[in-house]
Order: sequence, then C-alpha cells, then structure tokens
Amino acid sequence: MPEENRHIHMVGWTRWSVLTGDITHVEADAIVHVASGSLLGGGGIDGAVHRAAGPDLLAECRALGECPVGEARITGGYRLPVRHVIHAVGPVWQGGGQGEARLLASCYRAAFHLAREHGLRSLAFPAMATSAHGFPGEEAAMVAARTVREELQATPDSFRHIMFVCFDEPTAELFDAAVRGVTADRG
Repeated sequence: MPEENRHIHMVGWTRWSVLTGDITHVEADAIVHVASGSLLGGGGIDGAVHRAAGPDLLAECRALGECPVGEARITGGYRLPVRHVIHAVGPVWQGGGQGEARLLASCYRAAFHLAREHGLRSLAFPAMATSAHGFPGEEAAMVAARTVREELQATPDSFRHIMFVCFDEPTAELFDAAVRGVTADRG
C-alpha cells in the first residue's frame, strides 16, 4: 500500500489522489504502467508489475504481441490486488521535439479508453515515462494532469478515483503541484 496520501482533490464526482509508494500494492480496478513495446516486462515499474503479477501475466502478454508507442493493452491482474493491468507504451524522451508530450498524452487517453470499455472505475498511474524513459518530471506531471482532466470532463461520471502513485517524494510533489494546478483551473 502506498506510504502517504499527499493530497486529495475532487473533479466532479472523481477523487484524485497523489501518493508515494509501490504501485504494485495499490488496490484499484486497474493499475497502468509504462511497458516496453513487446509487453514482456523489463526494468523499473514494468519489471516490478510482471514480477508481482506472476507468470500468467507474461503468458497473456505474449499472446497480445507488440504494442506501438502511445497505445495501450489490457490484461488480467493475476497476483496483483487489481482486476486488470493496463500496459501503455510510453515515449522515450529525446529533448521534447519528437512529439513526446503528444505520445505520453496518448498513453493516458488509451488507458482511459480501455478502462471505459471494461467498466473500470478506479485507476492508479505511476509517474509514467519519468524514470527509464527520461521524461522530465515536471513536464510529465503536467501532461498527466491535463490529459486526465480532459478525460474526466469528457465522461464526468465514469470514474470514482484516480491515483498517481509516485516512487519518491520529489516526484509526488511535482504531480501534486500539477494536479492542484489543473483542478483549481476548471475552465
């Protein structure tokens, strides 16, 4: 379970939380993570999700095949405390001029699309693309907060709880500031 509940905000009927901790211990309908295009696991959160879920997740991911950057796929949660895992293939930061922000936003949109299709009402996101993918934390937080706000405004009653589960306190502070900014500015 995440260590700290940094801040809670409401957008319509949806509660937003920014937490510090291990996303593989979060109870939600689904966790979302940045996956490799092969969906077969790797380092960082991708590897942690695969280890925690167990070998059945790898078998299901093998059957799904490749996934392009900016898209997502959904699987069962297996040994995780969630019904589903949404695997979003995030962009690698290349200086900001290669459409990285657009592709990261696309990951969030794809995750919301899959969540709606499967009737999921609570989602937990890590600080997607900030670690091994090299995305600057402040920019990643703003892309996340803005895109999530847009998705919630599009279907206001679809979700009850959105969590950003950050791996460390400095990242949680960036996400908390971004969420505060977009929830204060509802226009």
